[in-house]
Amino acid sequence: MKNEVENILFSRFIKRDIPFEFISIQKLYELVAADNFDLSKPHRIDFHALIIVLEGESKHLIDFQEEKLSPGTILPIKKGQIHSFHKKNNVKGYVIGFKEDFITQNINDKNLFHFLQIFHTPNIQIGQENTNSISPILQLIEKFLEDIDTSLKIEIIHSTFMTLLFQIKKLACNRHTFFETEKLKNFYLFKELIIKHYSEIHNAKDYAKRLNVSYNYLNEICKEITNKTAKEFIDSWLLLEIKRNISENKYTSQEIAFKMGFKEPSNFIRFFKKHIKITPLQFQEKLKADSIRD
Repeated sequence: MKNEVENILFSRFIKRDIPFEFISIQKLYELVAADNFDLSKPHRIDFHALIIVLEGESKHLIDFQEEKLSPGTILPIKKGQIHSFHKKNNVKGYVIGFKEDFITQNINDKNLFHFLQIFHTPNIQIGQENTNSISPILQLIEKFLEDIDTSLKIEIIHSTFMTLLFQIKKLACNRHTFFETEKLKNFYLFKELIIKHYSEIHNAKDYAKRLNVSYNYLNEICKEITNKTAKEFIDSWLLLEIKRNISENKYTSQEIAFKMGFKEPSNFIRFFKKHIKITPLQFQEKLKADSIRD
């Protein structure tokens, strides 16, 4: 069975001495074309990325949702997400890619929460009029990354990247809601637990116990951040991961069912059809049809 969705490792296109890359969108298209890779083909990444659009308009697909790109769009893409660029490059800007430990090993708790706030906002708009405010920081990152002197290089780039995130957050505050630190921290821990235990636990009360918080509090933070109850969020995450696995086109329905923690494939099919209104097989056929149209 052909694998339609390729898993892209950080080292696939990037040959840096540190786990961080900064590249123009135009150069990225040229780089992957030279490697015979099609950016418009959905692919799953094992690192975090930040797409920054300065000019032009386009579209970007992230986990089966279409996001519009325009000047001032900041698009965070998290590790494990499936995404694809437009076939033709119609925008100018930059892509920043980095391994998760580049952030987590060099950051205090307060700054980590700022990072999480940015990366839990799917499509950030700072406005075309504010793109000049981040351009000097982008130029500094590019300059520091090309510096052959490796002394304190990671620390300097890390600090400059955090400055970029602070500026993005500042410019976006009038357009977006950023959630209070403690609630976001608990929501992040909840999501991390789901990623680790989705094959064993589908019950929201069990997650609340593991987090050492009340079930009502877990529901409260989920409703505030996602507009879903804790159970609805668990189900939505399972459905998204099921869609990701189906799109990879390398697992049978039964294999995906067991991988997602369903003891019986029939229960898995009923769960999927209840929420998506079609069967997993029909969803797979729809993905293929959409791909042919594109």
